[in-house]
Amino acid sequence: MKTTLKTGLAAMVLLLAISCKKENSIIPSYVETNNTSSHALLTALDKPVIPGDFIMIGTQKWMLTNLNVSRYRNGELIPQVTDTAAWAALKTGAWCWYNNDSATYGATYGKLYNWYAVNDPRGLAPTGWHIPSDVEWITLSIFLGGDAVAGGKMKEAGTNHWKSPNTNATNSSGFTALPAGIRRGHTGTFTSIGRIGNWWSSTLKPGTRDAWYISLNFNSGAISSGGRQRAGLSVRCLKDSI
Repeated sequence: MKTTLKTGLAAMVLLLAISCKKENSIIPSYVETNNTSSHALLTALDKPVIPGDFIMIGTQKWMLTNLNVSRYRNGELIPQVTDTAAWAALKTGAWCWYNNDSATYGATYGKLYNWYAVNDPRGLAPTGWHIPSDVEWITLSIFLGGDAVAGGKMKEAGTNHWKSPNTNATNSSGFTALPAGIRRGHTGTFTSIGRIGNWWSSTLKPGTRDAWYISLNFNSGAISSGGRQRAGLSVRCLKDSI
């Protein structure tokens, strides 16, 4: 019986070793997969919006796609606001599709959120993740060589989604930033799909009511930053430190 157990155990170890070797041969070194957490997140929140795959850039683990949830972490709904005047008057959390068109933009670009949703105490990011602070965005930029060049290393290469010339875009980081455009905070109108991608931070600008975000442009390889609260921007989550 002991011989049988040992034989079975040896077979299992060999099978695991072969599986790991095969997996390592097809997954790039900078991508890690977490199928267990993927299943849990997809079950708890919207489907299919939270990937289990994440990208390791330096010491940071970033989601591979923009956030696409319509509920806070505690399960309560985030209002979808389509009306332009209503959006411009908001002082509470909300989301929208670009141009209110889920069929064209939803699956590719994710949702746009105002900063009130980002800052809501119920939590916009799913469990185990958070909205990056301004300092964490700076950390990413520094690792990629600084603001002057980091944007090109983050943008998806080519002009499938970005407008030409998509300057200096290599996506060498694997971040795969897409130009989801913006919903203007003061008018509630949409602009810049294909030209600009903007991602919220969780950090308020000192002495203002605005929050920092980072911006990438189709005609630059640099990162720039700004600050608003009512605007509708993309969100990319960062994995919590363990």
